[in-house]
Amino acid sequence: QVRLVESGGGLVQAGGSLRLSCAASGRTFTTYVTGWFRQAPGKAREFVAAIVTRTGNGTYYADSVKGRFTISRDNGENTVYLQMNDLKPEDTAVYSCAATTSRSGWGVNSLRRYDYWGQGTQVTVSS
Repeated sequence: QVRLVESGGGLVQAGGSLRLSCAASGRTFTTYVTGWFRQAPGKAREFVAAIVTRTGNGTYYADSVKGRFTISRDNGENTVYLQMNDLKPEDTAVYSCAATTSRSGWGVNSLRRYDYWGQGTQVTVSS
């Protein structure tokens, strides 16, 4: 089992920045990719970014956040970060991290790829 705990959410003005953290515990050596997803009120959960956490340094982003968000990892701390800059009101959502032990199958932008999920952290961007 892998346990994921997010932190770093909050209220920020448009144009501001936040850094979210996803701390993993348990059988972290089995995870292959860690991703961030978000869900705004009344909307479906959507992919934000993902990073390969076991080998290599592959990163993936949704078009809506490219150039503004950066995903990174600290394997020594078993933590994945999401640096969010130039935040917009439409970025307001609950952000959740997820991890998968699968090396293949569904794409990293698919909810179905992921085996473990955190509880989420609220990000609110005011205009």
